[in-house]
Amino acid sequence: MATDDRPPRLHVVTGKGGTGKTTVAGALALGLARQAKRVLLVEVEGRQGLAQLFDTPPLPATETRLAAAGGGEVVGLAVDAETAMLEYLEMFYSIKRAGSVLRKMGAIDFATTIAPGLRDVLLTGKVKESVTRTDRAGRPVFDAVVLDAPPTGRITQFLQVTYEAAQLAKFGPIHRQSQGVIELLHSHLTRVHIVTLLEEMPVQETLDAAAELRAAGYRLGRLLVNRARPALVPAGPPAPALLAEGLAAAGLDPALAGGLAVEMDDYAQRQDLQERAAATLTEAGLPITRLPELPPPLDLGSLFELADALDVRALS
Repeated sequence: MATDDRPPRLHVVTGKGGTGKTTVAGALALGLARQAKRVLLVEVEGRQGLAQLFDTPPLPATETRLAAAGGGEVVGLAVDAETAMLEYLEMFYSIKRAGSVLRKMGAIDFATTIAPGLRDVLLTGKVKESVTRTDRAGRPVFDAVVLDAPPTGRITQFLQVTYEAAQLAKFGPIHRQSQGVIELLHSHLTRVHIVTLLEEMPVQETLDAAAELRAAGYRLGRLLVNRARPALVPAGPPAPALLAEGLAAAGLDPALAGGLAVEMDDYAQRQDLQERAAATLTEAGLPITRLPELPPPLDLGSLFELADALDVRALS
């Protein structure tokens, strides 16, 4: 029986748009896989962000190997509502051929359009199935599942929609499926990690999301600060005369001192703003992991570098 000291198996990664949550989710999956694990990396927004991240063709609606990592591997899955609904109909109602007919008629697309919440119910249901699926020996097919989830502005609604579905369907397969999803998402097997930048708007949205998720009963993991700049210059305006001396000593043109002083002062100001944002972020009361700012374009090597900085052992 599972106990609270077991590590989580579902890592939900969210963050404000533009913070790099898909990149961080990919790095997290690689870090977990390097522990000789088989990890499923799931996206649910239809952007094919994982294909771009791992430089592969667009992912089909089937599990596809993305990368090897140590003794493990990362498998990718782009979940779409239509496929999830067809699986649902076959699993609970043994409707296979009729499901194909519904697809040709456009009925599934119509249903998920007029009832947007249904789409999220199907997507979270597929994630739950991936986490709980076992092989013939009763072992989990995936040691961990990383979900590249919707952004912070929508994450609580996305996770809560199944709870609302359970309230509407008081019995039957929809109710049972919804209850299973609810139990998983609120259990010790799930952690929600929030990706942010050390900037005013992302930090505030992170704090708001953390408060909402806590109020809804979800277990938060870490705040993952992406693209954190190192502290390279002292506070206060630099002295051009000293810079000129240093440049001369290094065999460089002292005339560069003026421009260098301007650049250093600009960096110091941004550095100060970053640290103020970091101080505000501590109000969430969660452990914080800083990830370095890496030069573009990001490649698989960059993801492994981020995986090192994540230290996945601290995420459990």
